[in-house]
Amino acid sequence: MKRIIILISLAAAVFCETSCESHEKVHEKTKLLVTSPLRMDTTTTKEYVCQIRSIRHIELRALEKGYLEDYYIDEGKFVKQGTLLFQILPIMYKAEVQRAQAEMSFAEVEYLNTKALADSNVVSKNELLMAKAKLEKAKAELALAQAHLGFTQIRAPFDGIMDRLSVRRGSLLNEGDLLSTISDISQMWVYFNVPEAEYLDYKINLNKGNQMKVSLKMANNEYFSHIGVVETIEADFNNETGNIAFRATFPNPEKLLRHGETGNIVVTVPLKNALLIPQKATFEVLNARYVYVVDKNNVIKSREITVGAEMPNLYIVTSGLNEGDKILLEGLRLVSENDKISYEYKEPKEVIKHLSIYAE
Repeated sequence: MKRIIILISLAAAVFCETSCESHEKVHEKTKLLVTSPLRMDTTTTKEYVCQIRSIRHIELRALEKGYLEDYYIDEGKFVKQGTLLFQILPIMYKAEVQRAQAEMSFAEVEYLNTKALADSNVVSKNELLMAKAKLEKAKAELALAQAHLGFTQIRAPFDGIMDRLSVRRGSLLNEGDLLSTISDISQMWVYFNVPEAEYLDYKINLNKGNQMKVSLKMANNEYFSHIGVVETIEADFNNETGNIAFRATFPNPEKLLRHGETGNIVVTVPLKNALLIPQKATFEVLNARYVYVVDKNNVIKSREITVGAEMPNLYIVTSGLNEGDKILLEGLRLVSENDKISYEYKEPKEVIKHLSIYAE
């Protein structure tokens, strides 16, 4: 039995030695592609979830009590400022106006008669002043009745889009009941939350006179055709998230955007002297990212790197690599730690030329 164990051990050792030699020979005979990090000026993008709001979004409510006589615009339609939208049954308010007009006419005749008598010194000036005050009171009551009558007509306060109707013809309305909402979508306010560090970067650039311009990626992953400008920032940070809300204003001449939509704000960030490597030159182990670095003896060593930002097919490395390091570009699955390889070096500019990059 001991003999069998010894023979198996010797066979395993011979197989292992043969396999290792064969593995090393394969790497030495097969030329793998190697390149280096590239340092250059470029730009990257950051995306933030956003909420889209119209610049004016208000509720239309009944100003007087009564039955809804009619409405003149359908849901989702565009209306011009001053357009009649709702009519509350005005019978009672018309009667009030007629009564106030009659009282004013009576007060006016009484005033004129009193004035004629006062001019003839038949009555005192005090009686004339009282008649005049009575006339002014009647005029004020007429103006008030006319205002109440005017409140039975609900008109568009500005150009906008009508929302869902909350009432129908014949509905009994109380003062303050909701009729509908209207949105001014000529411009849109888009809100998104920014971390504290990026807020500070923005304020520094703003002090240098650089206004922040942003793009909007809509829910269908298409870019909105107009560029927005960050015009204001909320006063306080959210203590739970460490973020602060930015507001960008977008023109909306085609009326494509509507109140309540969502999307993503895309911010382009310029980077000076960024160190770029292809994403395919990296591999991940336990949430850490590594590359294979080739030393002066053509032996590969894994090295952990820190990725500062991600671009299409590229990583921006903030630590772990230097500009002159040689890294394995292809064949990462064919090699192991401390393997000696034979390689072909390819200039980083040639490598990156065939990758997607937003470079200056």
